[in-house]
Amino acid sequence: MSRTVHRIYLGLMVITVGVTFVLLAVNGAEYYLTTIEERVYHDDHAVLKPSGITGHGIGIFGSLFMVVGVGSYMARKRYRFMARMGLLKHWLEFHIFLCTLGPLLVLFHTAFKFGGLVAVSFWSMVAVFLSGIAGRFIYLQIPRTIEGRELSLNEVRAMKGNLADQIKTSYDFDDDSYHRIIETVKLNRASSSRGIFAGLLTHYFEDRRSVLSVKEILKRKKMPSSDNREIIALVRKDIRLSRRIARLDKMKELFGYWHVAHLPFALVMLIIMVIHIGVTLLFGYRWIF
Repeated sequence: MSRTVHRIYLGLMVITVGVTFVLLAVNGAEYYLTTIEERVYHDDHAVLKPSGITGHGIGIFGSLFMVVGVGSYMARKRYRFMARMGLLKHWLEFHIFLCTLGPLLVLFHTAFKFGGLVAVSFWSMVAVFLSGIAGRFIYLQIPRTIEGRELSLNEVRAMKGNLADQIKTSYDFDDDSYHRIIETVKLNRASSSRGIFAGLLTHYFEDRRSVLSVKEILKRKKMPSSDNREIIALVRKDIRLSRRIARLDKMKELFGYWHVAHLPFALVMLIIMVIHIGVTLLFGYRWIF
């Protein structure tokens, strides 16, 4: 999958989730904003209630999306015969898409009314969704190959290279400008010893200031714009990899803990969802079948 196709792939998934939310919210806004006691008298109650033609249908599709999203990604990770069926990161993105769209549909299926055993499943689903966002953030902090394999610390360091040597050998800099750029990036590295999460926002602004400082040096140097872009890209890569190297072990440890927390919520959600579906069928709710 080329970079352009990949961007289209991601864009379509984001648009699908956004459009689905807008359509459901706009179509049922008046009903969902009506109090629980008065909804039974609303014109859309027969359609949008959890057992209604629309409410029931979006619940079915939401549940299917979550099951397919979880099952397909787990199968791609576990079974060797699927190893050549696309990159793991693309499967992860599809997993995130279905496990975002699914809970969204289930939310509207409930008509924002939560109670009983189903409430446990719903809040487990919310916990899975929120922990998934946290997991995705941690996942992105761990450098990986294009196939999705985690890189070791030595492999990340090998990727990083030596910024000073790259700039000195490839570009025409006077000693003052050269040393100012290197010192700017060294200052950025020195600040990377702060707490993992407490320092993230601080690091973000520090990194921006470092890049802006380098841009200012290049502006005074009046170098070709193509060289400027290349140098800024090198500086950004150096800063990004320095940050990741500094917190790599901690992020891998956090990712292990995240799996321990994420899986139980997912299992509780799926078990109660199956019970809910079984009870629904037992009471004769068949949707359009």
